[in-house]
Amino acid sequence: MDLQEYFLRIGFSGPFERPDLPALQLVHRLHVMTIPFENLCAHSQEQVSTELTQIFSKLVHQRRGGCCYESNLLFAWVLGQMGYTYTVLGARIYNFQLKAFSQLEGHLIIRVEVAGRSYIADVSFGLADQIWEPLELVSGKEQPQPGGTFCLKEDGDTWVLERTTRTPLVRNKAFANSNLVVRSPVNIIFCFTLQPRQLKDFHAAVNFLTTSPKSLYTNKSMCSLVTPTGYRALVGWVYLEVTFAYQEKFDLMEMRRITEAEVQDVLRERFGLPTIPNLQLRDNRVSAIL
Repeated sequence: MDLQEYFLRIGFSGPFERPDLPALQLVHRLHVMTIPFENLCAHSQEQVSTELTQIFSKLVHQRRGGCCYESNLLFAWVLGQMGYTYTVLGARIYNFQLKAFSQLEGHLIIRVEVAGRSYIADVSFGLADQIWEPLELVSGKEQPQPGGTFCLKEDGDTWVLERTTRTPLVRNKAFANSNLVVRSPVNIIFCFTLQPRQLKDFHAAVNFLTTSPKSLYTNKSMCSLVTPTGYRALVGWVYLEVTFAYQEKFDLMEMRRITEAEVQDVLRERFGLPTIPNLQLRDNRVSAIL
């Protein structure tokens, strides 16, 4: 694995002199704008791997995207190569329907130390809740980003991440009631502790996500990528482009259904992905996350 190949993949040309906050912010932002969050392996008969060399090959050489245990594992390796001190953490995602956090730590995130301060990096959550730059690990501090105002709140040994949002404007009225339109002004995203984790700690969650018929990943095809003005996503056969702060208090959501014949073109032209053989999109309703 070659760090320079990763830099070429995300378009990072430096200069890089030391592991400081500006470099961390820039590499994080470039990653989320270049490498999509996607779970299409689960819908194309591909083998899912948590081996770092295979993840590097997939995301860098094959120019694919990945889930958190792929993209964030790659990003953790990058941080180590750049000289940052980091710790892998496990997060439990909030389920809005059940109004509860998942039982298993199915989301991998990274704690990074820079100049005596701690930050939470996460380059693979996707959709509107994707952070563009690492968040400082300070309880109650409001941290504005293009997608909204993020805030980490400490509750005993647990930290909770929330996002305050603008009101969505849905141009295509046929999607006014879509579950992709989040109208709550404050969204709970996930919770976590500061207990270090190893890859083996995620094996049960990864197995559930990639194989269980009750898993969100096996029931919904997803691909998401940050853009300079918002994000674009494909969820099942629904393609959406979101413009943050289209008006002062509103985000614009443009949504449409695509046909089977359009799928590969959309993935190539809008997400930069290569042709994915045997891809069959799914969009089944599911209530359980983990």
